[in-house]
This record gives sequence, C-alpha cells and structure tokens, in this order.
Amino acid sequence: MRKIVIEGGNKLYGSIKIQGAKNSVLPLLSASILNEGISVFQNVPNISDVAAAMKILRHIGCTAELSGGALTVDASVISTTEIPDGLMREMRSSVIFLGAILARCGEVTLSYPGGCELGPRPIDMHIKALRELGADIHEDAGKIRCIIPAGRRLIGRRIDFRGPSVGATENAMIASVFAQGTTVIANAAKEPEIWDLQMYLRKLGADIEGAGTSVITVRGIDTCAMNVTHTIIPDRIVTGTYLCAVAAAGGEVLLTDCGPTHIESLLTVLRGWGCEINTSKTSIHIKTAAPRTASGSVVAEPYPAFPTDAAPTLVAAASAVSGNFVFVEKIFSERFKYCRELEKLGAEITLFENSAMVSGGKALCGASVDATDLRGGAALAVAGLCASGITEIGEIQHIERGYEDLVRDLRSVGANIMYMNTPERSESAGAAKRTEKPDGAGGGQGRLYA
Repeated sequence: MRKIVIEGGNKLYGSIKIQGAKNSVLPLLSASILNEGISVFQNVPNISDVAAAMKILRHIGCTAELSGGALTVDASVISTTEIPDGLMREMRSSVIFLGAILARCGEVTLSYPGGCELGPRPIDMHIKALRELGADIHEDAGKIRCIIPAGRRLIGRRIDFRGPSVGATENAMIASVFAQGTTVIANAAKEPEIWDLQMYLRKLGADIEGAGTSVITVRGIDTCAMNVTHTIIPDRIVTGTYLCAVAAAGGEVLLTDCGPTHIESLLTVLRGWGCEINTSKTSIHIKTAAPRTASGSVVAEPYPAFPTDAAPTLVAAASAVSGNFVFVEKIFSERFKYCRELEKLGAEITLFENSAMVSGGKALCGASVDATDLRGGAALAVAGLCASGITEIGEIQHIERGYEDLVRDLRSVGANIMYMNTPERSESAGAAKRTEKPDGAGGGQGRLYA
C-alpha cells in the first residue's frame, strides 16, 4: 500500500506550475467523440481520472494517447455504444459520456457512475435534458439506455434546469451540437470549465454562445470532422490547494500558469486572514509576512461563489491558524467526512447539519489518517504540513484522481514530504520504481497512468 508521509514544520518557499484542470479535461474528452477528425489537447494532467476517461474512449473504439501533457484523440471510428459497469465506476464524471455518444451514434447504454462518496448526486437533470431533446430513455437494473428514434435527430428546444448543475449543463451542450434547430439551456452553470468546453466546441464548428452566463444557446450542426488543438485551462482547485497550503504553513510562493480570476473568492478570504496576495494575468504570489487569523464564515455555492471543492483545504488551513471560522456547505450533504480525519491530527471542528465551525490555533500533531475523498485527502496534506511529527496519509488513490503529483509540487517548495510503500500489500518492482524520484530521494515523480 502506498502512503504519503509528511514531517511537518517547514515553511514553503519557491514556485509551483499549476496543472491543467481535471474538471475541464474530462468533459472535453467526452466532447471529442463528436469529432470524426483528430483532437489534440494540450496541458492535460496525468491523473487517474484522465486515465479512466481514456479507457472509456478506447473501449468504444477511439484511439487516445497521452504524451508529455498532450493527449491525442482519434474518434473517427466508434465500434460500440455501451460502456461497461467497471469503467463507469472508476470516476463520477463518466456520466458526461452520455450526451456525446448519444448525439454521435443515436444510442448509448451505461451504468450509474462511481467517484467520491459525498452524498446524493442524482443524474436526473442529465436525463431531463436528453429527454427534452427527444431521446427515449429507459432505466433498468442499474443501467441507462438512451435511444434516438430511428430516422430522427435530437430536436433543439429550451431546457430549464432547476439549479445550475455543471455536469448536466455540459451534457446538454454536447448533445445539442448535433440537434436539429436551436437549443436554449436556461439556469446553466457558469463555471470556467463551461467556458472552456464552449471554446473547444466552437473549434469543431459548433454555433454556441453564452458560456459564463445563465443562458447558453446552441444552434445545431449536421456533422463534424475537424483536426483541432485545444489547450486546457489551469486547475483552479489545485491552485486553491497550494494557496491554502502556504496560508497554513507560512512562507512565500509564486503559482504560475494559473487563472487568478477563476479563484477570486478564495483570494478574498485569504487576504482577509492576513495573507499578502498579488496577481498577474497568469500568476499568483502569496506571502505570509504577518500572523494569520481565520475569521467570519464562507458559504459554498455555485460559481462565481466559493467553490465546494476548495472547502476542505480551506478548513484545514483554518485549523492551523488562529481564530474561529465557519464553513457552510450547500452543495454536497456528506462533504465533511474528512473533518473526522483532521480531528485525528488535533483539529478542533464542530459539525452541524451543513456547516463546520473551526476553532483554529490548536497544536496539530502527526498521526495516521486516511483520505476519504479527493479534496479531503488534499486537506489532510495541508494539515500535515503544519503538524509536529509524522503524518501518514493512506488511501491516496483518492488524491491521485485529481492531483498530478501533490508530493512533487509540495516538495519543490520545501515541504518534507514523500511517498512510501508499506508492507500491507506487495507491489511490483515496476510500480515501486514509478513512485521514486530519479535521484532516489523518494520524492514525487508520481504515477504514469496513461
């Protein structure tokens, strides 16, 4: 079993280059199914969720190759429209393939997706959108089968979502590209990843506008066979993780190749805590010259409000600095599982139905903890940087779903952090080799998934 091991107490100094956005690349890979030409995606993070998406693409007949941050997809041939249960359960975002395969092939069969257990995340809005576009949808024994009646196309119309669901908005956008007529998506999600998807679809020839607003309009086209290149936007949640790490541990770090405007809500909070933050178009400089005090409250709501995925690392940072802080969660009902693990490190957190009250400034001490989900795992790393002694984080496969190499990045700015293989489960020599640095320091070369 692989773990992340941290000896806390080091301040962080240096620079970190931010990876491409996990939450952008996955819908883009799905949308590439529409294209009978070649799609080349740049700035692709080497994470396990990308590897899972590539498996799905290959299963349905596409070729997908990742090399040096560039992922090339050839979707000229689709050989099957059914995604097996095993592939679907590897990641929550696998449901995003629903609209793409349906629009391209006229039918699709898949099971319910997997991913982090953060409470109910129904896909009913995805189903609603496709039904309103004219698909016949049947659910039976855990499988979903969508069919466009023979001789027909999806028909553009107005889709009114009851709330701004990111995934449902993306599925509706992708499916609408080949719909006859005009589709209007109302109460659409506004996240930067929605804008990135629109930019790629436009390169395929789609007539689409409105991303970043609550109304997106798509005028359908007949087919698409373009050779295109698209660069993935920076990952705003990874950016937030490293900002919270510096806010908690102290120091001075420059984050490069990032999008400051995408994470402005977090920058506002950290400035209020006493962090000095300056931004350029593609960089963020954070410095902790003065003592930090966490105060007030933050509410997780749809973009442009504070992102729920940035909540765990912010709560971890609040545990490490002085002050009293309240976080209110309005997206996922079971987001706070990671708080019980933070408490093992000495954090003082009082949980209510949908909120966490943090009494900061307590002495954190190293302990053995487990990542309960992707962002909760990153929160444990942030807290571990501030804890005395040794922190061991297990179940790090959750972290690897979204972070290309958390160990490498934190180590590069002075954290005493490494991967460790424990004897609970033997690994092959090849697997062990992939987790070591070339210099044998045991640092963060990370996984080679694809």
